[in-house]
Amino acid sequence: MHTGQLLGSGRTADVYALDGSWVLRRYRDRTDTTDELAVMSYVAAFGFPVPRIGPPADGARRTDLVLQRLAGPTLAEALLAGAVRARDAGAQLGRLLRELHAIPPRVSSDPEDRILHLDLRPENVMLTERGPVVIDWSTAEEGPPGFDRAVSALNLARAALTSELPAAAAEARVLLAALLAEISDDGGASAADLALAATRGRRNPHATGAERDCLDDAVDLALSSAP
Repeated sequence: MHTGQLLGSGRTADVYALDGSWVLRRYRDRTDTTDELAVMSYVAAFGFPVPRIGPPADGARRTDLVLQRLAGPTLAEALLAGAVRARDAGAQLGRLLRELHAIPPRVSSDPEDRILHLDLRPENVMLTERGPVVIDWSTAEEGPPGFDRAVSALNLARAALTSELPAAAAEARVLLAALLAEISDDGGASAADLALAATRGRRNPHATGAERDCLDDAVDLALSSAP
């Protein structure tokens, strides 16, 4: 099938323009997108902000997703441009986690389980005219919401420790503190959940050596940053 301009590349997928309304997200490891589509459709039915799912494109692979083309920067880009304060961005992430965890599980029989994004960070939130929209649901699972909160906190703590720019590292610490303050009434990020998140991070084949090496320190930073 014909794809247009390459709009962006992540660790596992590339995003191409199809036209003014739709983009094609193509995974390089040939991941089947059936579950991802099901989760996105499910949370969208509850009003959670995700891109609209488009009709399958002619000649599309099972690794392809046709999604709404969103206009606007990511939350990470807005932070870098100074359009959003780190404190506000951290609080925004916390509110999105709370909204997501208010949705009951789709397949789990445990009523305490929730939909978990497991990669909710500034790079995966787009700021559009209709508000923030959460993208990249490839890691979504179901389970205890505290684990999802811990993964987001650990991602920010790890960014604070691995950034080569002092200003960016300092901003990541502010983000982390704001996130933890926002989710404190929900249970925050416990030591046990942070340890599980660190174990998951060590098993991530896409993580760099520096990202794996700092996980213990990132857990300590997250714990010490909690209100």
